[in-house]
Amino acid sequence: MHREGAHPPGAAAAGPGAPAAALTGRASGPRRSVWRVSENETPDPTQNAEKDPETWVTGDEPMTGPQQSYLQTLAREAGRDLPEDLTKAQASELIDELQQQTGRGQ
Repeated sequence: MHREGAHPPGAAAAGPGAPAAALTGRASGPRRSVWRVSENETPDPTQNAEKDPETWVTGDEPMTGPQQSYLQTLAREAGRDLPEDLTKAQASELIDELQQQTGRGQ
């Protein structure tokens, strides 16, 4: 039986104005992850490396509308024709190629 003023086993006493988690022993609201990098740490750039389009799970799906639109712009600037039936992976590789050719990838 829980008495007023008594704390459940393992719970610390909470003073006035304490957060609900301190009073009830559980957090309220959505859980949030916080990533901190100390001043002495440098993030490892290989941990966020881009994946090869050939290994994408959805790489064989048709290119997206934004890919097609951007490719049309790049192809026009490069003076090249654009195939219409590219996959997402093929479109990504062609974007990289045309960005280098047009100078937009710098």
